[in-house]
Amino acid sequence: MELAHKALPDDRKRISTFTSPLRAAYRIRHKYLVMKKRRLEQSESAGVDGAESPERASKHRSKAAEHFTFEKVPIKSLRRRRVRRKRKVLYPNDSKRYLPEVKKSKAKNCLFLLSIIVFFQIYNAIENLDDNVLKYDLAGLEKTLQREVFGQTVAIDSLMDLLKDYLATHIHNKPLVLSLNGPTGVGKSLVGRLLAKHFRSVLSDQLVYQYFVLHHCPAGENISSCQQELAGGISDMVNRAEEEEKIPLLIFDEVEFMQPTLLDFLQNYFQPNQTNEFLNVMYVLISNYGQGEITKFVLHNASSGMARQLTKSEELLFIVQSSLIHLHPLWKHADIVPFTLLEKAHIVDCFLEELMREGFYPDTAHLDKLSRELQYYSVGDLRYSVHGCKHVVSKVNLLP
Repeated sequence: MELAHKALPDDRKRISTFTSPLRAAYRIRHKYLVMKKRRLEQSESAGVDGAESPERASKHRSKAAEHFTFEKVPIKSLRRRRVRRKRKVLYPNDSKRYLPEVKKSKAKNCLFLLSIIVFFQIYNAIENLDDNVLKYDLAGLEKTLQREVFGQTVAIDSLMDLLKDYLATHIHNKPLVLSLNGPTGVGKSLVGRLLAKHFRSVLSDQLVYQYFVLHHCPAGENISSCQQELAGGISDMVNRAEEEEKIPLLIFDEVEFMQPTLLDFLQNYFQPNQTNEFLNVMYVLISNYGQGEITKFVLHNASSGMARQLTKSEELLFIVQSSLIHLHPLWKHADIVPFTLLEKAHIVDCFLEELMREGFYPDTAHLDKLSRELQYYSVGDLRYSVHGCKHVVSKVNLLP
């Protein structure tokens, strides 16, 4: 019995050394199962109530990391789920991302090219117009007219506008016919002489033709010979101008003395249905026709302050052209440039110019005395010369 009692503690020691690891493993296994059950319950509750908060998920991960288990955790599936939750772009990983292709319309390029072509054509046309105007030096002509002709600023502006529009190009559908009309001594013939002088300098003598009716075809002259001479002169000059690509100038002064038959003959050159060389011609008709209408219109409207804008009045142009067409249908093809009456201040300028030309000292008292010797129309405070500057030269020549 003593031996049996002595052997009992050793057996217990052996049993305890064998069962203690089993009990520890059992306890670990039991704790693991309890924790797994809790995690499943928490995951189910999170799926129902919504996504688990990041703080709680991190706490669970930290608690799970404290205990060791023999089961394999599906790490890849968790990572995939996390990546899918965080991914915002819906493109797959293994596919290339291409932006949508933007197709450019070829019509835009064609439109852009067409715009450039049109721009250069317009620019070239404008340059050609400037070259044609510069060739005739119209700026110099305008300065000369404004300096030499007194009291006709508006008429000169109208004349220059017509010349600039016509001389801007070399191809026309009708000739330019200018009719300078107005009373005696207002500067019509002076403008004709200045035009002839200027265009002779910029063109040549052969391209400017001055026709004085009382000299070339007086009243007793055979009208047929006058027509032949005029036709030959116009044809030679027009053909020469066509070869040189220039526009000639023909000036007819004293048209009021031209016979009706010669007017009919001249009208044929003003028609639009002609050959090209006869369409590129400038005609200037100078006459006293319409002087009564212009004088009446000026005196009637002088008191209303329209005296300085009369030549731009459409009413005045209509009145003058109607009277001229009644005389002869030739003036249907003409652009009317009316010359108005000269005021007393303009007459003083004429005397001053003539005295300076003759070498006299320009005394103000002397000028006023000479200007009072002429006849004037009186409208209120305004005074218009009856004969313009026509008698200025004869008055100066009588001075000692």
